[in-house]
Amino acid sequence: MPRPPALICPDSALTRIYAAAQHNLLNINTIGGVIRAGGGYADPWTRDASINAWYAASLLSPDAARDTLLAVAGDTLVQQDDQWWDQIIWAVAAWHHVLVTGDEDFLRRAYTIAAATMDVLDEERYDAAYGLYRGPAVMQDGISGYPEPPNDPRIGSSFVLDYPRAHAIMCLSTNAVYAAAHRALTMMAGALGRDGRPHLERAEATAAAVNRWLWREEAGLYGYFRHEDGHLDPHEETLGLALAIIFGIADDRQAALIAANTHREPHGVVNVWPHFDRYGPERPGRHNASCWPMVMAVWGDAMARIGRTDRFLETLTDLVTLFGDDGLYEVYHPVTGRPDGGWQQGRPWQSEPDQTWSATTLLGLVHHGLFGLRFEREGIRFAPAVPSDWGEATLDGLRYRDMTLRVTVSGSGTTVRDVRLDGHEADLLPATLTGLHEVRLTLA
Repeated sequence: MPRPPALICPDSALTRIYAAAQHNLLNINTIGGVIRAGGGYADPWTRDASINAWYAASLLSPDAARDTLLAVAGDTLVQQDDQWWDQIIWAVAAWHHVLVTGDEDFLRRAYTIAAATMDVLDEERYDAAYGLYRGPAVMQDGISGYPEPPNDPRIGSSFVLDYPRAHAIMCLSTNAVYAAAHRALTMMAGALGRDGRPHLERAEATAAAVNRWLWREEAGLYGYFRHEDGHLDPHEETLGLALAIIFGIADDRQAALIAANTHREPHGVVNVWPHFDRYGPERPGRHNASCWPMVMAVWGDAMARIGRTDRFLETLTDLVTLFGDDGLYEVYHPVTGRPDGGWQQGRPWQSEPDQTWSATTLLGLVHHGLFGLRFEREGIRFAPAVPSDWGEATLDGLRYRDMTLRVTVSGSGTTVRDVRLDGHEADLLPATLTGLHEVRLTLA
C-alpha cells in the first residue's frame, strides 16, 4: 500500500493524531478490503460505512470505501435491517464517492440503489402532514438518546425501536439527511442524463419543512424532534444542528445563531443537551450529554464552512485533547475527558476502542476544514478555514485520482487571496491531471 499523506503543521499533537487516525482507518479497521465500524464492532453497517466513506475513506482508500458502501447494499436496495431510519445517508456518501473518484460504474449502481431505497422510505416513512420523515435521529440507536417520551421506564431494552413512540418522531438530523439525499439523487440523475427535478423538488420541500416545523426562533436553534402529536422537543441535537448547516438547510442568519447558541461542555459539544432527568453530570447518558468525537468533528466541519474559525479551532483542540495518548475511542465523558461509554438503562456502558468514525471524521475535519477541499466532478476547489496565528500547514503526498499532491495553506481566515497550481494561478485543480503537483493557497 502506498504511504498515506503526511500532515505538517505547527501543532505537533495534531500531526501525531492525524497519523494515528490514518493508521486506524487503513491498517486497524480495514480488514479483507472492507472497513469495519471499530474495535468493538466486527462489521460495517450503513450509517458507519457512509460516514467513514464521506469523511475520509473515499479519498484515502477509495477501493475500500467503494467495497464497504456496496457491502451494506444489495443489488437493488441499501440493506433493509432494523435501523431503517438512517439508511438513506448512504446516498449522500455514494454521491460524494463519485465526486472524489469519478467512478462512473459505481455512479450507475449507486443511483439505482439509492433511488429504489428512497422509494421504499417515501412509501413507509414519509409523513405528508408535516412533509417530514418519521423515525429516530441519525446516530441515536440507543434509548439513552431520548427524553420521556418516547422513553418509557417500563421497557427494559436499550434499542430505540423497542419503544413504540420512537417510530413516529420526526428528528432534525434524520430529515437533514433526507433533504441531502434527495439533492444527491438530483445530482446523480443529472450526471446520468436523467431528470432529477422530482428529487430537487423533494429536497427543497424537506428543507422547507425542517425550517417550518423544527426551527425555534426564540432559542436561535432547531429543536430536536416533533412528537407524533406535533409538539416540538426543545433539546439541542448537535449532529442535526451541524448537518442543517452543512447541507444548506439553515440560512446564513440561522447558521450564525446556531454557532453562537449551541452548548459546549468542558471537553466539547455533546450529543444532546441538556441532560435528561434520569441522567446528570456524574452519570451522563450514553447518547445524551456525552462527547462523541464523530459528532464533534461534524460540528467542527460546519463551523469551518460558515467561517467560525474560532469554534472550528475549539473543536479541533477538544478532539486532540480527548484523543491524547489513549487512542481513538468511541465516546468520552464530557467533564473528565476520559473514555466513558455513558449510562443507559441503569448501567454504565463501555466506550469501544479504535472507533473508525472517530478517526475518519477527524481526518475529514483537517481535509474539509483546515485545507478546505471541495470535491466537484471537474476537480477540487478550495475553501480553507484557518484560525488566526496558525502558521503554515501542508498535506504532503495526498493521492487524488491519478495524481499526488502537496497542498500548502498559509495565512488565516477564510478569504482565499491566491491559489497557485505548480506556480500558476488557478481556481480549480482539474481532475484530469496525472503525476506530482503542488498547490499553494494564500489566505488574506
